[in-house]
Amino acid sequence: MTRRANGEGTIWKKPDGRWCGAVYAQTTKGTRKRVYVYGKTRTEAREKLTALQRDLDRGVRVPAENWTVEAYLKHWLDAVVKPHKAPKTYQGYELVVRRHILPTLGRKRLKSLSVPDVRNFVERLQEQGMGTRGIQQAHAVLRNALQSAMRDELVVRNVAKLVQVKTPRYEVGRGLSVEQSRTLLRHSKSDRLHALYVLAVYLGLRRGELLGMRWSNVDLDQEFVQVTHTLQRVDGELRFQPPKTRTSRRTVPLPAPCIEALRAHKVSQDKERLLAGPKWCDEGMVFSTTIGTPIEPDNLSRSWYVVRKVLGEPPPRFHDMRHTCVSLLLAEGAPPHVVQQIVGHSAIDVTMTIYAHASLDEKRTALQRLGERLA
Repeated sequence: MTRRANGEGTIWKKPDGRWCGAVYAQTTKGTRKRVYVYGKTRTEAREKLTALQRDLDRGVRVPAENWTVEAYLKHWLDAVVKPHKAPKTYQGYELVVRRHILPTLGRKRLKSLSVPDVRNFVERLQEQGMGTRGIQQAHAVLRNALQSAMRDELVVRNVAKLVQVKTPRYEVGRGLSVEQSRTLLRHSKSDRLHALYVLAVYLGLRRGELLGMRWSNVDLDQEFVQVTHTLQRVDGELRFQPPKTRTSRRTVPLPAPCIEALRAHKVSQDKERLLAGPKWCDEGMVFSTTIGTPIEPDNLSRSWYVVRKVLGEPPPRFHDMRHTCVSLLLAEGAPPHVVQQIVGHSAIDVTMTIYAHASLDEKRTALQRLGERLA
């Protein structure tokens, strides 16, 4: 048996019958560490050692710690997600990791995680009755974490990327028709939050953007509103957060119906301030409780449930008013990039594929116009 050259590593047979190969490698912390591979035969051990040596020659470093999936995911949440993502995003990632990923994969070694492991993880979620959207989200969190581990040279490849999951079919066409929108705005005139519903339909503002709006963001003389904050409940408390994306921070012109509704709303709010007296908390909110404090998002949902009854079945969601704004603007011929900037979408394909929909009448009109041109 020829002697292996210096740096090629060594191979020997262990007392339990397995063959072991070892070589010294540089770790991610710059130290040297002896790394082991195992095989049922000498040939298998030699092949694994050769593959490892090939990776080392390419500059791949070995982890300084023998991470478990659980240990690394907790590190990733604290060191990568928490400092750079919105609190609501961190909260969602942490929930997915704790409830869905760790019970199945937590004890496995990070560097040993395999494609079959991830595939079994996805299949287990399916057996538990999780929907397509939930499985996609859980898979995406794991994939993002492993991509971070790959950048840190803790794993050689992202095995989650090699496992395909079904893409959920987004529901489109959930917006209100023109007649439904008119009915809603007419019916809500007696509601103290009528102006909020007007802005939701005309501007497509998100719930958190509406509830996070202050009067300092509104200029009724220059006729525009600035979206600078969103109100969310995170970790049990209400917080003012930056908008969802960079493009969500925007300035939007106010059409006449919005200005009229906001002026009337301001008069009503001034009356509420007088009635509340010393109990009034002047936080400058456009849409507030009867004592001036921010409105709990869930409480707005309950108010919406009352207002939407006039629209019958199936009951629309509050978010459907955002769909309505996009669809009606596009139907009126507004350029897609303008609609994107009004509603603050991160990309124009979101505007066109998820939110926009055409009614049967619109499709019929388009085909009639085509027929007239070709006649």
